[in-house]
Amino acid sequence: MNAHAPFGRRLVEALDRHGPLCVGIDPHPSLLAAWGLADDPDGLAAFADTCLSALAGHVSSVKPQSAFFERHGSRGIAVLERLLAGLAGTGTLSVLDVKRGDIGSTMDGYADAYLRVGAPLGADAVTLSPYLGFGSLAPGLAAAAEAGRGVFVLARTSNPEGAQVQLARTGESPGAGPGEGTVAQAMVDAAAAANAGTSPLGEVGVVVGATAEHGLDLSALNGPVLVPGLGAQGAGPADVAARFRGVGGAVLPAAARSVLGAGPDPSALRGAALALSDEIATVGRITG
Repeated sequence: MNAHAPFGRRLVEALDRHGPLCVGIDPHPSLLAAWGLADDPDGLAAFADTCLSALAGHVSSVKPQSAFFERHGSRGIAVLERLLAGLAGTGTLSVLDVKRGDIGSTMDGYADAYLRVGAPLGADAVTLSPYLGFGSLAPGLAAAAEAGRGVFVLARTSNPEGAQVQLARTGESPGAGPGEGTVAQAMVDAAAAANAGTSPLGEVGVVVGATAEHGLDLSALNGPVLVPGLGAQGAGPADVAARFRGVGGAVLPAAARSVLGAGPDPSALRGAALALSDEIATVGRITG
């Protein structure tokens, strides 16, 4: 028996309760400095504690960026582990941005670290890179399903370098449109196949950047779309609504700097998150 209800069900409940905004927890060195904190594990811990106090129970999800914890070594990882444990049971889901992906026993190791029941760095969901082949993620997907966790598979990221791989043609549709017949669309289609028949929402999501037209057909996904790029990266709520209308699933627009810049006061930080969430709501519920 699973220790948790399926991620898709829990996500739908969180979205209904708090709206779609996902707040990135990205402790950049410059942000630590702006908050008056040292760029060391103690400053990192104070940052994480403030985010937990301000956001847990008030937004549907948060997305800690693992790299900014890892840069502080084992003590930084310990802060991340405490943050994830602190979020558990608050009604705010954790999406750990780790972008892991490998083959065979190495992918098994990542599954042990992040996805299995009792994983030491277990979040409600993690980001995965499928560019060793979607099938290479099978151990992670199986572990996530057993533990009631979710995954977000990189499909069309916003960085310009991503186009070299993500927009490469698979050879199946040489005359297709901007997103059709691409590797990115193949990732979306594989996620849709994994989610087929799941209700109310599948556990395999995709990551698609908000800052440009993506050209993907997301209508059959039956899963969540994590949409980074809201706020400081240039996309607004109206852009997200226009670019992700018709998604077969749910959309989680993610913003970090535009919210975290209101810190370090927890009330101000929470207020910035709720204001952005309300702004998204004025555009309309962003779901399929």
